[in-house]
Amino acid sequence: MKVVPVIISGGAGSRLWPASRQSHPKPFLKVADGHSLIQHTVLRAASIEGVVELVAVTSRDHLFLTKDDFDQLDSVVLPRTFLLEPEGRDTAAAVAAATIHAKATQGPDAILCVFPADHMIGNLPAFLNVMGRAIDHAKQGRIATLGINPTRPDTAFGYIEADGEKVVRFVEKPDIETARAYLASKRFFWNAGIFCFSAQTMLTEMALHCPAVIEAVSRSYENARFSEGEGFAKIELAPEHFGSAPRISLDHAVMEKAGNLAVIPCDMDWNDIGSWNAMAELVAPDENGNRIRGDIHMIGTAGSYITSDRRVIGTVGVNDLIIVDSPDALLVASRDRVQDVKKLFESLKASGHGAHLLHSTVHRPWGTYTVLEEGERFKIKRIEVKPGRRLSLQMHYHRSEHWVVVSGSAKIVNGDQELFLATNESTYIPCGRKHRLENPGRIDLVIIEVQSGDYLGEDDIVRFDDVYGRA
Repeated sequence: MKVVPVIISGGAGSRLWPASRQSHPKPFLKVADGHSLIQHTVLRAASIEGVVELVAVTSRDHLFLTKDDFDQLDSVVLPRTFLLEPEGRDTAAAVAAATIHAKATQGPDAILCVFPADHMIGNLPAFLNVMGRAIDHAKQGRIATLGINPTRPDTAFGYIEADGEKVVRFVEKPDIETARAYLASKRFFWNAGIFCFSAQTMLTEMALHCPAVIEAVSRSYENARFSEGEGFAKIELAPEHFGSAPRISLDHAVMEKAGNLAVIPCDMDWNDIGSWNAMAELVAPDENGNRIRGDIHMIGTAGSYITSDRRVIGTVGVNDLIIVDSPDALLVASRDRVQDVKKLFESLKASGHGAHLLHSTVHRPWGTYTVLEEGERFKIKRIEVKPGRRLSLQMHYHRSEHWVVVSGSAKIVNGDQELFLATNESTYIPCGRKHRLENPGRIDLVIIEVQSGDYLGEDDIVRFDDVYGRA
């Protein structure tokens, strides 16, 4: 038996703004133990018996974040494949790409286990037991899905009506009265969005129920760009074909139409982290029902979730609030309105506000940069470059830069010169001069960059050479 876990990592995580941004979405958020949500998913998936390969379906823009999170898990030494979507076409296309790949590399009988990248599961033994049952169904030609025993009437989840392990129907997110009726009937389960099937079974069902999806994705896979590195493969799906796939979820495309389904009811301490209330459940409450992370001081406060990575937060006489502080944005919301955080995110996006897209600390393939201060004609950044990484060979038309090494060692191209700088050494780069920054050492390189000029936008950059394939 060959088992191929497939981790679907997409979306903007808009309900978890300001921690989640479009360029750094929910799967990469760290929880209390220091691991990200996608790392927890990888660790669970790698624990399933018979795993021969890990597949992640993500975007090209998020490849370096995904790969870095995989690479940080020293205990997971399985081969990894990154399937890169040129654009989001929902879960049917993502699953189709992974299934086509699994059949091509592991054979038609390969068992795929599909997981969203942003769930938490607290009971690993229960999870492994349930996945064993799901794999048994898959080996018999069924598509198995997990149904979470509901603990409350919840309007944020889709539901599955079941008769034992037989699927009766899938139901969209209900209103609160309908959700209460579902809970009372004991026939309905939360739809976890976790699936298990053989490659051939899914391809057959897709050819029957959503042929346009499978045809477009097959052509995209056949014309994809394949490359390999140490322990991993990268497959860039061809955009001219992938973009023609209908935008549809796997539930709508296949699960609501197929007859060979099985649902496995389960209790495994599942949390889909779909809102700040769900994130709060990962933190133990105090005697007043408050769940806090960071330097938080409270007087007369109850039932609130408050988190801050840096600043002190003080509260007096408030109840049932969500307070999330980040370096460049603060969210204050009533706990019964957390689903509306998505509307706030969409409003920021519609207005062109940068807070929907980027944090003050921006992740790049080579490391991170943080804007410390900016004003008229100047910007100050803290730049951190990982060992062995380098920025592109580039130039700017409108700004000059001054680099000061804070820690580590820097190898720098500055026009015709190649420099090696140590701590507290510096160099000046005029407008229009080609330059590159590289970390040749074994520890992180940290520099302070002072920019000055008439225009300091991130789009004032011309790349001449880039190891990460950016234009």
